[in-house]
Amino acid sequence: MNEESAVEATMLDANLDIQKLIEFLPHRYPFLLVDRVTGYEKDARIEGIKNVTFNEPFFQGHFPGKPVMPGVLIIEALAQLSGLILLKEPEDRGKIGVFLAVDNARFRRMVIPGDQLHLVSEVIRLRRGLLKVAARAEVDGEIACQAELMFKIVE
Repeated sequence: MNEESAVEATMLDANLDIQKLIEFLPHRYPFLLVDRVTGYEKDARIEGIKNVTFNEPFFQGHFPGKPVMPGVLIIEALAQLSGLILLKEPEDRGKIGVFLAVDNARFRRMVIPGDQLHLVSEVIRLRRGLLKVAARAEVDGEIACQAELMFKIVE
């Protein structure tokens, strides 16, 4: 395998659009909650975005008349992005990152239609298929949610 194809076979591209993203994540509409990967440092950090639109199906029932993105879905968006750290290599295709734990979750700002979530996940620990990250979601530079998340890779 030449150097160019080796780079293409991994997720080393720090600008991963939705078409490439679905090759790595098993999630599909309406549960795919990451729109783009915007930054990636191998085994250290990953960044992405989630555009929050009024057309999201959860807004129909989550405070009609005053739509607010459910906190659990913000955590899920962070988990989906973070799981990509485990699923970056060609041999990981077809595997999934199972969510094991959420610790120290804090919600600091409401997320409403029109917001863009900037998702950031930084590795705390990565070994033997286990991953622990410090993750946060920001809107306009203000923290909306932060938590420590833990995952395991499974067949």
